[in-house]
Amino acid sequence: MKIECIKTHHIRCELKEPFGFSQWFYNQRNVLLIEVIADDGTSGWGECYGPADVTQAAVEKFYAPRILGMDAVSTEAIWHHMWRASLDFARSGIMMGAMSGIDMALWDLKGKGLGLSVSQLMGGAVRAKVPCYATGMYFQEMPEEQLLDHLVAEAVSYTEQGFKAMKIKVGKNIDFDIKLIKAMRQAMPTTVLAADSNHAYDLPEAIKIAKYLEENDYHWFEEPLSPEHPDLFRQLQDKTSVAIATGECEQTRYGFKKLIEQGGVQLVQADLAYCGGISEALKIRTLASANGLNMIPHVWGTQLNLAAATHFLATGYSEPGRSETKNLFLEYDRTENPLRDNLYKVNVEVTQGEAIVPTAPGLGVEIDRDALTEFTICTTESK
Repeated sequence: MKIECIKTHHIRCELKEPFGFSQWFYNQRNVLLIEVIADDGTSGWGECYGPADVTQAAVEKFYAPRILGMDAVSTEAIWHHMWRASLDFARSGIMMGAMSGIDMALWDLKGKGLGLSVSQLMGGAVRAKVPCYATGMYFQEMPEEQLLDHLVAEAVSYTEQGFKAMKIKVGKNIDFDIKLIKAMRQAMPTTVLAADSNHAYDLPEAIKIAKYLEENDYHWFEEPLSPEHPDLFRQLQDKTSVAIATGECEQTRYGFKKLIEQGGVQLVQADLAYCGGISEALKIRTLASANGLNMIPHVWGTQLNLAAATHFLATGYSEPGRSETKNLFLEYDRTENPLRDNLYKVNVEVTQGEAIVPTAPGLGVEIDRDALTEFTICTTESK
């Protein structure tokens, strides 16, 4: 199987109701999809996390011309070929996001070519279902008292759908965050809860919030501090028993090596559509394991990234290992997203808070070509 053509599809949709977090509000969704086509006509699909229009140029103008004609099954060789080609100026950032989508598409293509699911290619699934945590509880433009009730009601609705774990957003302001942390635990006394500030706090604020998370039995505190100051994570972790989680802004095994060496990070959260792709995520997981840490991917975007993360967690073992294993939860975004929900003929099936691991060749999800046309605003083709 030789790579004959690489297409990119910048897809976009407007949201009916904008939603926000500690940094800004979303009013639309943008994703870059990568389609790698082999000389036998088989297509593999991947997606990139990051600004779609900028990443699209990196794929079309730089990476695609360099890998045309290569053996599509040789994912490791292709990854290192791309890495060396841009090593001097793209060890992280937008271009690594572009490499990630290409790599994901190649794993999908390889699986289809060999008749194997991606989890089989990773070494074999050790579970048929992966427990999910619902991500939601984003901010809306409404008075805080009303917003508090709205967010708690949203969270409770996920428990009614069968989710036993969820992640809330904090970082709006300290007083509101404390009220929200307490209200969520009061409404859901047995639910696994985590909180994500999207790097909204300085160290004293993060220590204060961590105290309330600990008192209310939250399982992890995600992105409590800016990724620009990884040395502060250790100072925060020394002050709390709540696990510190981060990594969605980090890329490659080299970046994660530095992050882990700083200390403090207890839960590694690489995004397979950004960290370097599936190929690099497997190396990051090994690095985390060698340091006694667990990795659960950050998941945002469409069914492709969700499927990749599902296969990844289906093949994972929890550290340090025991007969009654602890859950490694899959992030399942519940915010409005037509690009996730209306673009695919075949989705990752999630029932009662558990994702069914796809068994079809490749990633196991299938694009609806008619829907793709509806959402696409720009397509490129390299051949």
